[in-house]
Amino acid sequence: MYSFQQTSPATHRTQPDQRSFQRVSVNLPGRLMLPNHDEYECTVIDMSPGDVFFACHARPRAGERIIAYVDHLGRIEGTVSKSTDDGFVILVNATERKREKLAAQLTWIANKHELGLPEDRQHDRLTPRNGRTELSLDDGRHYPCRIIDLSLSGAAIDIEVRPAVGTPVRLGNMRGRVVRHFQEGVAIEFSSVQSKEALTAFL
Repeated sequence: MYSFQQTSPATHRTQPDQRSFQRVSVNLPGRLMLPNHDEYECTVIDMSPGDVFFACHARPRAGERIIAYVDHLGRIEGTVSKSTDDGFVILVNATERKREKLAAQLTWIANKHELGLPEDRQHDRLTPRNGRTELSLDDGRHYPCRIIDLSLSGAAIDIEVRPAVGTPVRLGNMRGRVVRHFQEGVAIEFSSVQSKEALTAFL
């Protein structure tokens, strides 16, 4: 199971080029914008909550600000730290909360095959804008949670409790069951394929 580990502060200080997180391979398509507003297709080859390596025809200069929209991750922005023959690296500019969200999303992507998560249901995963909601159990218990991502047939949620695999649950108004546990929470498979309208409250 993949999880992000920060390097020690001492290592980071003595080796300035050392990343504070280990990158994970993701291979996600997206679009980015340079400071002059030129836009380019790009692919995130690998990334961590702290930095991103883009494969792209664009060649921005060190220190330039980049804004990118990446599939399954949403908006990412940062400043260019170095260039290579086939792309460049940016240092992510984000709040601690945003970095935690990125870590959860990247963990999900890195572990998706091992976890057998419901995204293999042939429905695209979506990253919600309004991810705060509630998970309800049939016995009346309610737990606050945050949707990491969801599709028409399931969701990954960040939650402190771990209902047993197979437990019937309700996520907002959508019924389903727990199908997997992972580091940040649980994966849910909905009882039936949802309409896009049913997801609009979160998107």
